[in-house]
Amino acid sequence: MSATDPYVVALAPNVHAFVQPDGGWCLNNAGFLGDAGESLLVDTAATERRALLLREAVLAEGLPLPRTIVTTHHHGDHTYGNGVFRPEARIVGHENCRTEQLAAGHQLHLLWPQTDFGRVDILPPSVTYRERLTLYVGDIEVRVIHPGPAHTTGDSIVHLPEQGVVFTGDLVFHGGTPFLPMGSLSGSLRALDLLRSLDAPTVVPGHGRVTDPSAYDTTERYLLWVRELAAEGYAKGATPLETARGAELGEFAAWQESERLVANLHRAYAELTGLPEGSPLDPAAVFGDMAAMNGGVPVACHA
Repeated sequence: MSATDPYVVALAPNVHAFVQPDGGWCLNNAGFLGDAGESLLVDTAATERRALLLREAVLAEGLPLPRTIVTTHHHGDHTYGNGVFRPEARIVGHENCRTEQLAAGHQLHLLWPQTDFGRVDILPPSVTYRERLTLYVGDIEVRVIHPGPAHTTGDSIVHLPEQGVVFTGDLVFHGGTPFLPMGSLSGSLRALDLLRSLDAPTVVPGHGRVTDPSAYDTTERYLLWVRELAAEGYAKGATPLETARGAELGEFAAWQESERLVANLHRAYAELTGLPEGSPLDPAAVFGDMAAMNGGVPVACHA
């Protein structure tokens, strides 16, 4: 196995994470759990090929193909592989996730037209919820919780209280820069408090290695820093790009996708102007500024 191959981490009896190094753009994590009678999947992958690897991983652990997929949010790196698990699996997610996924369509194809995504059918949640939902897979209790606008407006946290495991979706990027333009800075801070309250010792981030609750603290420090940086830049009349270019990254310099800072500043500026959390931003401006921060080159999909 090479350093870039996906790998499976046993988190608890019958609970696994599917980790895709190095956690960069389009290299998300998924999870699966269950017993010989039934299994559940948390997210899929960005390409048909990678979703098939996830399918093989589920079967290799002796589990049946999943009857349920819980989608943590609508982004294609977490949902494009849904079709690999149909028709066996129903898809569960927040009601906003369904709306956002249908609106986004084949959005990753537009961002990264050179990427071979394989066959991708847009398959949004067919079972939706508003605040909380509890599922039972064999003896495993699966709590699905909406934190409010955070990474997107349709995020779901998947919490296994008896196993002490939480799948955060993209509320946490372990070793990577958070990404807020489709959600909320203030809401992301509230989501971290919610995650802490679950008191789960094992944390599966949306991207990056399996970790522990210390990831909440480092993410919080970053978000508070972005909020302060935005307030200073906004008061000076500087654009998000000007503010990002003048920033000293400090402890966050080693994180992947540092160009996301300017996208996060776009969201922070929107909140400073009084726009409601989750209000749509101009994607051309956000991704254009990220390309400018990335040396004039569009950000790359690594799937």
